[in-house]
Amino acid sequence: MTTTRLRDYQPSDMDAVLRLWDEVRQEGMEPVYALAEVLASCEKDHAVIASRGDEVVGAAVARAAHDQGWIVFLAVTTSARGAGIAGDMLAALEQRMAPMGLTRLSILVPDEQQQVGALMRAGFHDRAHLSYFEREIPVKRRELSILRDLGGRILPRDLWESIAGMQAEKKLLERRLVLPLAEAELAEEFGVEPPRSIVLFGPPGTGKTTFAKAVASRLQWPFVEVFPSRIAHGPGGLAAGLRETFGAIAELDHVIVFIDEVEEIAAQRGGEPPSAMQGVTNELLKLIPTFRDRPGRLLICATNFIRSLDDAFLRHGRFDYVIPIGLPDAEARRAIWSRYIPEASRERVDVATLVERSDGFSPADIEFAARSAAQAALENSVYGGTSSTTVGPTLDDYLAAISRTRTTVSADVAREFHADIDMLARY
Repeated sequence: MTTTRLRDYQPSDMDAVLRLWDEVRQEGMEPVYALAEVLASCEKDHAVIASRGDEVVGAAVARAAHDQGWIVFLAVTTSARGAGIAGDMLAALEQRMAPMGLTRLSILVPDEQQQVGALMRAGFHDRAHLSYFEREIPVKRRELSILRDLGGRILPRDLWESIAGMQAEKKLLERRLVLPLAEAELAEEFGVEPPRSIVLFGPPGTGKTTFAKAVASRLQWPFVEVFPSRIAHGPGGLAAGLRETFGAIAELDHVIVFIDEVEEIAAQRGGEPPSAMQGVTNELLKLIPTFRDRPGRLLICATNFIRSLDDAFLRHGRFDYVIPIGLPDAEARRAIWSRYIPEASRERVDVATLVERSDGFSPADIEFAARSAAQAALENSVYGGTSSTTVGPTLDDYLAAISRTRTTVSADVAREFHADIDMLARY
């Protein structure tokens, strides 16, 4: 399948926009805005074009009015519908318009408009059953420079849905984190205090970072990853860098803060003389309660070695939950494999065999094996000198890749992880 590409409107796209306009009208849906207004906005305002090769398959056009952005035209050709193109174009428009200080993006659509489903999936809401959809832009104008300085960003909305398998972990995070944070008023009615900080622990490569990003995507809150190695280069060292970073974060209305491999700055204290990192650990322990004082924020710390964390770090009151993220079970492995097997190979590959042979693999291990099999199949097709017309990797390619893959998590590490769950998990 030809890849869909998004780009800015060019004057040479006018005929394609006219064709999309005519196609919408032929389907019996009269566009809300006149053709002249749409074309004028293409030239003067903001327009995103979706193309496959040389063919234009979609267009989204918007203009700004005070603090609100209005979608004046949104269309995808019949042949390209169902591929998420409308949602991708809306996201691209938002990225282009958010720096203007807009607080919401809105669209008026005819009752028959077939893109209503795409609007709903893209986070728009139907207001008063008038076919009026709007979506809050998650980052306000005053926050943009802060977020930029912190290296933060708004992640794509579909990360949560794109996580293959790991349903038990997704369900837990959805209920413990997303629900009370997204429905804060409802949580308050039930006497539930939304979480402010959590720890994700588990062996390397099991998806802790992916889950942290997915939670930010699900909530549509800015995602800021704190890299201790980067902020340590400031004049005051790492402890001062942490204070400065968390001070800037405090200026954001909503935020997910992520610290990976937190054991590097929160290891067990002790020893004589005290190590330089003890001061950093002390500073982080002081910053967490202050961070927790304000709503609309969540600190996610991830560690591969939870036993190495300082005892005070995991005490009740600092972290609401200590959640294990382990190796995928058979159902999760099946979902992960299915994500990476190309369509041309699916009928020839017995996924059940791959699931069985990859027991003990992490999501990262499965991804590596899948990509390795695809690369080997490509090389064999081009350089192998065979006359086979088979396209895509075969079951043998995948099994060979599995046998070559060195698993990230050893049996000993897996046993220690399950022991850690019994001793330290809290969810």
